[in-house]
Amino acid sequence: MNSLIKLELVRALRNRKFLFFSVVYPSALFLLIAGSADATTEVDGTGLTLPTFFMVSMASFGALTAVLMGNSERIAKERESGWVRQLRLTTLPGRGYVLAKTASAAVVSLPSIVIVFVVAAAVKDVRLDAWQWLALTGAIWAGSLVFAALGVAIGYLATGDAVRPITMIVYFGLSMLGGLWMPTTTFPDWLRNIAEWLPTHAYAALGQAIEQSHAPHAKDLAVLVVSFVLFTGGAAWLYRKDTLKA
Repeated sequence: MNSLIKLELVRALRNRKFLFFSVVYPSALFLLIAGSADATTEVDGTGLTLPTFFMVSMASFGALTAVLMGNSERIAKERESGWVRQLRLTTLPGRGYVLAKTASAAVVSLPSIVIVFVVAAAVKDVRLDAWQWLALTGAIWAGSLVFAALGVAIGYLATGDAVRPITMIVYFGLSMLGGLWMPTTTFPDWLRNIAEWLPTHAYAALGQAIEQSHAPHAKDLAVLVVSFVLFTGGAAWLYRKDTLKA
């Protein structure tokens, strides 16, 4: 399994297009959104300045990009090409394949988080305590596993031709409605009520709580835990179903 993880990492690091969208793109979006704002401009209803708010949003968005976009498309295409079927003929257990995919995506997601933090600190003068930087990195990195599981599920649900449009709809829908691109406080009430139950909203809320030195809300933790259970359960069921077909 270690060899497969190394192979997945090498493939991901060689994919320049994937690295751009998962590592560089979130930092560029952060500069685009927060570039003209000063360090005192606050986002209404959050108690956070615009740079600190969008630093967490774009770091979360970058991790989401790495684990969701990377997993879903590669798995669907490997199923279609017969690579997954070949792996089943080896001693590698099914969980090993899923774990290798998740681990490689998680490793790639870490630079996207760190680079957004570095850009925010260097360009927009965002200042936090050392424990907050560490807690933010750990929370956003660990939280990305929720969406890594979703990526695996989509990869086993969709065919090679359909996986990209399905992933893009889910990806942009969760990003926009979850408040990663704009604060949900600007949404109408009915849309805000929906957004509060999305895993992306809860995901960003973890980081925002750390920035404010607050404990995460129980509702946000519950949304992430339930989402993780549903996504991993769906991925496991789809994997078994795909195995039976083979």
